[in-house]
Amino acid sequence: MSARILIWGAGAIGGTLGAYWKRAGLDVTMVDVVPEHAHACSTTGLTISGPVEEFRQVVPTVTPDRVEGRWPVVVLAVKAQATEPALVMLEPHLAKDGYVLSAQNGLNEIAISRIVGTERTMGCFVNFGADWLGPGEILYGNRGAVVVGEIDGMIRDRTRQMHEWLSFFDPASVLTDNIWGYLWGKLAYGAMLFGTALTPDSMSANFADPTRTRAFVALGREVLAVAQARGVKPVGFPEFDVEAFLPEQSDVRAIAAIAALAVYTSKTAKTHSGIYRDLAVRKRRTEVDPQIGIIATLGREAGIATPAIETLVALIHDIEDGRLPMSTDTFAVLSGICEG
Repeated sequence: MSARILIWGAGAIGGTLGAYWKRAGLDVTMVDVVPEHAHACSTTGLTISGPVEEFRQVVPTVTPDRVEGRWPVVVLAVKAQATEPALVMLEPHLAKDGYVLSAQNGLNEIAISRIVGTERTMGCFVNFGADWLGPGEILYGNRGAVVVGEIDGMIRDRTRQMHEWLSFFDPASVLTDNIWGYLWGKLAYGAMLFGTALTPDSMSANFADPTRTRAFVALGREVLAVAQARGVKPVGFPEFDVEAFLPEQSDVRAIAAIAALAVYTSKTAKTHSGIYRDLAVRKRRTEVDPQIGIIATLGREAGIATPAIETLVALIHDIEDGRLPMSTDTFAVLSGICEG
């Protein structure tokens, strides 16, 4: 089965996938809100740089107002907070028997399925490191887990086809019947990455600092407590021992998992998280509410307290709004909650 693929969002994730898929011969068109980026990708090409591989690939790319027709496959790769506005624009272009694949961070499949329908929603977990550097330029910093699965747990022909396509990008891509487990596993790690953005230090330096370990452990434990309350069995990935943060596990194992993250993040060309780049480089708001704030909301619904998560969300907003700097003192506020 072959199909026309529309990637909505040609940034770090969507642009990297689009360049690899187009090079592999797939019929790919990308959409991006930055006209200069769309023009560069369509003309001189999208340059993928970094230690994994370097190449340039022309990929037809348009701005949202220039999208035409209906598409059987739409890959949504926008920031979490842009999910619903993007869906309003793309839904008229989604074929009646088509589907939307969420190549995003967080639990965006919930919003997507509410708008386009459960049967037209497919889940995807991505953990490779990439950064949008500027029009026509993306840094592919390191390989990471790529997993695809249906949100109802079934495996269909279309799921197998998407797995094949993702394998063109990363041969180690995984087909799963538990995509929610992977997404919640990534959320535990994602909450910690938001924690690293409280300081200007690299991800590795944050994870290696023993004075910050307790906070990272608390974030992981809160995410998994909410996941368990929702009946989700979290799944780890090679870079992250998610089970170390289950309530029944010892602090020793959790601390070891944080130490492993310090080593893992020291080996990538992507030294800082995308959250850090949003705050320090691009000077824009982060995905903290739809990606991390939702955990506190779901926790309240399940009767699970999430003081570390709630404090982290508030601190990120303080940095966004200029009330606090990115600093070790700001991180210490989070640590104080976790020690209390």
